[in-house]
Amino acid sequence: MSEHATLRDAILYFADFEHCRQFMVELRWPDGNVKCPQCGSHKVCYLTKNRVWKCYAIHAKPRFTLKTGTIFEDSPIPLEKWLPAVWMLLNCKNGISSWELHRALGVTQKTAWFMLHRIRLAMQSQTFNKLGGPDGPVEVDETFIGGKARNMHVSKRRQLGISGPAGPAAGSKAVVMGILEHGGTVRTATVEERSKATLQGTIHEHVEAGSAVFTDAPMAYVGLDKAFAHQIIDHAEEYVRGNVHTNGLENFWSLLKCGLHGTYVSVEPFHLFRYVDEQASRYNNRNMDDLERFVFGMRHIVGQRLTYKQLTGHQEVMNEG
Repeated sequence: MSEHATLRDAILYFADFEHCRQFMVELRWPDGNVKCPQCGSHKVCYLTKNRVWKCYAIHAKPRFTLKTGTIFEDSPIPLEKWLPAVWMLLNCKNGISSWELHRALGVTQKTAWFMLHRIRLAMQSQTFNKLGGPDGPVEVDETFIGGKARNMHVSKRRQLGISGPAGPAAGSKAVVMGILEHGGTVRTATVEERSKATLQGTIHEHVEAGSAVFTDAPMAYVGLDKAFAHQIIDHAEEYVRGNVHTNGLENFWSLLKCGLHGTYVSVEPFHLFRYVDEQASRYNNRNMDDLERFVFGMRHIVGQRLTYKQLTGHQEVMNEG
């Protein structure tokens, strides 16, 4: 594909299985030597008719495909559909709904929903590096995700303990916490409560000690100055004081809620962290073009697995390897 490829280019290119195979081989085995994902042996041969490799080492699963050991494993959906689906989710600024993917690819809505969640697994950022330090100040903020009290049925408001249509509905909403390095990376976490222990514990986990930390004025942040250069911006009085603000995170919350309210409409709290991680991934890779973002996302598909039972909250015993 060309350097400035579009979705149309991706669909036409990956419609040919040989292009899919070449791309996946270069992605998974950059040195060109295909090895068995089960045992690591290079003694393999490609069976063109069946589109599989055969490993000549002795073990229970000598045959493997391009999907083995990736988020695509055991899926009957061909790569010709999987790869455009990855392109669409990584590059659509407000996400893509399962109904839209179902219409675009010709799969069922249930299949499209499962596909999107498997792709979101690859979009999750996992790193032990802390934010802040010499890289710049860090903003910290939280937001509420959930329905408005005035839109709820009377029985639902009663169940959640909401007194009337005008609120307060905060107790019925999920809390998402964000940590943003100025001009850089955002990290998010869904938290059970806005307690001092929870919020400050998350900050200590993700921010380097001694960093400049900017927050608004909740009492839960009192005491942060013992480990950080903590500055407060009280939104009842001002929104910016020099370079002290949380406007970067306010921008991220706006992007997140555009996707949640406009594209996904209704998100179960059980799955909320997946949608938040999806938006964080796009935000953190915002300076890449579509092809770069697609290749970057595809580099994280290996070693990831999400079954339908896991996704729907049912335990399943997985065989390693």
